[in-house]
Amino acid sequence: MSNPVNFQGLSEQEAQAQFLIDGPNELATAKAQNVWQIAWHVISEPMILLLISCGSIYLILGDWHDAVVLSGFVMGMVIISFYQERKTERALEALRDLSDPRAIVIRAGQRISIPSKQVVTGDYLVLSEGDRVAADGILISSLNLTVDESLLTGESLAVAKVAFNELATDQKHETHDRVTQLPSSEVQHHQDKSFQQVTVGAAGGDNTPFVFSGSLVVQGQGIAIVRSTGTRTAIGKIGNALAEIQEEPTRVQKETKQIVKYVALASLSLAILLAVWYGWSRTDWTRGILVGLTFAMAMIPEELPVVLTIFLGIGAWRIGQKNVLTRRIPAIETLGSANVLCVDKTGTLTQNKMALVQLVKGEHQFNCAHQKTLPEDLHEVLEFAVLASQSQGSEPMDQALQQAGQELLGDSEHLHKNWQLLQEYPLTKQLLAISRAWKNTDQNTDQNSDQNTDRIVIASKGAPEAIAELCHLSSDESAALMRQVNTMAEQGLRVLAVAKAELTSVSNGADLPSQHHDFNFKLLGLLAFADPIRDGVPAAIQECRDAGIRVMMITGDYPATALNIANQCGIDTSAGALSGTQMQTMSDAQLQQQLQHVHVFCRVMPEQKLRIVRLLKQSNAVVAMTGDGVNDAPALKAAHIGIAMGKRGTDVARESADLVLLDDKFSSIVAAVRLGRRIFDNLQKTLSFIIAAHVPIVALSFLPVMFGWPVLLMPVHILILELIIDPSCSLVFEAEQEEQNIMQRPPRSMHSSIFQAKVLWRGFWQGSSIFLMVLAVYWFTMLQGIANDEARAITFTAIVVGNLGFIFLNRSLSGNLQQTLKASNPIYWWVNGGTLIAMILILSIANLRQLFYFGNPDALHLLFSAMFAACVVCAIAIMQSVFLNTRNVSTKPSKIAI
Repeated sequence: MSNPVNFQGLSEQEAQAQFLIDGPNELATAKAQNVWQIAWHVISEPMILLLISCGSIYLILGDWHDAVVLSGFVMGMVIISFYQERKTERALEALRDLSDPRAIVIRAGQRISIPSKQVVTGDYLVLSEGDRVAADGILISSLNLTVDESLLTGESLAVAKVAFNELATDQKHETHDRVTQLPSSEVQHHQDKSFQQVTVGAAGGDNTPFVFSGSLVVQGQGIAIVRSTGTRTAIGKIGNALAEIQEEPTRVQKETKQIVKYVALASLSLAILLAVWYGWSRTDWTRGILVGLTFAMAMIPEELPVVLTIFLGIGAWRIGQKNVLTRRIPAIETLGSANVLCVDKTGTLTQNKMALVQLVKGEHQFNCAHQKTLPEDLHEVLEFAVLASQSQGSEPMDQALQQAGQELLGDSEHLHKNWQLLQEYPLTKQLLAISRAWKNTDQNTDQNSDQNTDRIVIASKGAPEAIAELCHLSSDESAALMRQVNTMAEQGLRVLAVAKAELTSVSNGADLPSQHHDFNFKLLGLLAFADPIRDGVPAAIQECRDAGIRVMMITGDYPATALNIANQCGIDTSAGALSGTQMQTMSDAQLQQQLQHVHVFCRVMPEQKLRIVRLLKQSNAVVAMTGDGVNDAPALKAAHIGIAMGKRGTDVARESADLVLLDDKFSSIVAAVRLGRRIFDNLQKTLSFIIAAHVPIVALSFLPVMFGWPVLLMPVHILILELIIDPSCSLVFEAEQEEQNIMQRPPRSMHSSIFQAKVLWRGFWQGSSIFLMVLAVYWFTMLQGIANDEARAITFTAIVVGNLGFIFLNRSLSGNLQQTLKASNPIYWWVNGGTLIAMILILSIANLRQLFYFGNPDALHLLFSAMFAACVVCAIAIMQSVFLNTRNVSTKPSKIAI
């Protein structure tokens, strides 16, 4: 493809001016909620509507005092809910910024990466395999470019593209292996103007020079000049259908919605029963309606939907802080269930920073780490390896070769910066080698001739077996070469072979052959590269093993290299390695049997990754799969959790994945799994707390009415309890630290519900215990003949202390008191401190006591109530610690059966 330095592109000033004209290069999408939308969503919540109804009834009764108090509390709850939803929305906005796709453009002669929404008309857009085209444009340079335009045409087959200057001058190549010649910088400005007169045609069809926003580059490379952006593109004109697409609710959200629906129906039925009973038994129907509404307020768990939104939204943001972008929220739920991690080697387990460490030519060897001067016999090996590499490529081995060339051949005549590249023969599935044909512009005079001759040199590098095929080695020579390769690979080295061919021509390469095999190649030698493992990988893999998560390495490398790296990382290699070639000969049943004990897979093609994922899923494994290429997309989609590489991954892979590793590190995957488990744990803690907190409130709203006792809880009391419950379940528990054994226990079942029996039972028995304690306090006040308003104050004090106790009781799933006391959570102490201060003020100030229908009880009675509640909480905590620790002491990750 053309070298980008031949294009100048727009200057930054021109790009900024054009951006003001074009606007952002983005389609209409589902917009984030604005402030008014959030406010309306909060006001329309069932609890707020119930409060408004209660306030209206107080107005009907002429009770302005209670109406004003309720209105004040409505404002308080709206502010708290608004703050919580706004915090979640900000977290989601941060994730949207992180997930903004990027494009490579040429500006001021430099290739730069910018957010796609900043692409403007007139930009030079650089396209590579796996990219999503950012805007509509006209190709001005191409190399073997094919594009999937199915988004616009519905055709599944990719279409071939040609550069506009080829089409205009009818200079068609006989094969797509040919490189399109670049227009020179002198005529570029004139051509840019001419492109403005060209009308971009319709999508679809082969050999057109037009590319369209949203299409995918399947193969090759190209440079296009942008003609339209945003809603002016072909996909933008389709309409605003994309704006109507809403994200599907997660499994937990669906379960919660169903539970809330059932509870709401039950509470409505009981509320009507209670209202009728009160109105009939006490002949006060207006108050009866008020009592029914109070009961509905006490029973409806309106916190659950809010909690899930906050936990999943902020959870995705927290995972983003670990350099893992969440593209699909359900992946957060699935993370805690993952029991198989299928990972790439290069760039994930290793640093993806290839360094040339060894050169071999026959019996001659050079070790780059221990020797400083490259022997003359090996100069040609490195010389032709450099010629076969991209000078400014992003491929790690190309970069390593260019660096080694400068260091080892920099002062010699073996670097040829002035040679002219005539043609490139790209790597294909059938032949894993790349060849480049150069015109030797050094004027070498033939000693036996009176004229100069032009020498065309072809340099080739690639997999040793491919180079052996190109050089037409005999079976004995190929076997000897592969023995040498295997010896090097056993040291964990990546091995390439180098070959050369020469032609004499005076026609500037116009008559070059159309394929590699038409040259008479000569084997020059071997190159060995090392890619060290990343820091922290062995520890992360050991953490996975402790957590019952099986790590499987899938790579395109040789078996010896794969096993060497696996051993360094700590992956189980006792069953050896299984190659892609061996997999081809196996039936699904045979391969499934191998998957039970083999952890290293080598020489694997992308389509074989998909087969591995499907067979693992059939064996009830929960699979997380990493990938970076276009052909990895099916495997990423098929896996329960598709994980794409953020740095070296293609747009296709990233869009097919559930998670994107922004730093490409394996340790980031493990950190995400840890956070996924923590989020699910904290959701279960919250659910237990919500159930526990509602049990005594519901019971104390129902029983006094049914048994003819004085009404204990008014709407204002439900409100203040909700002001404790809401921030506790949505903020305190979301910020709770992970359990100590979070990565020492087996993954939970993917089908396990958040509404597990043990979670529901834990909340119910905590709530029932506190209810019995509160009932005992209430009964005590009745026996002592204490006035109703004073008894209400004493009993309510016990309820508040019990609610704070529920937070403490559910901070640890294991019931570990030491961990609970030591775990840092500032929000927990703020909620406790704020609640206690509020209660002291309410019970101390006469006007505040009147607002809550409290009398002025004896201080000793209040102290007794608080201490009795605290003692019951402590007793429950001790029982939980003994019972849960006894159950969990032997919990260890179980062996995964697949």
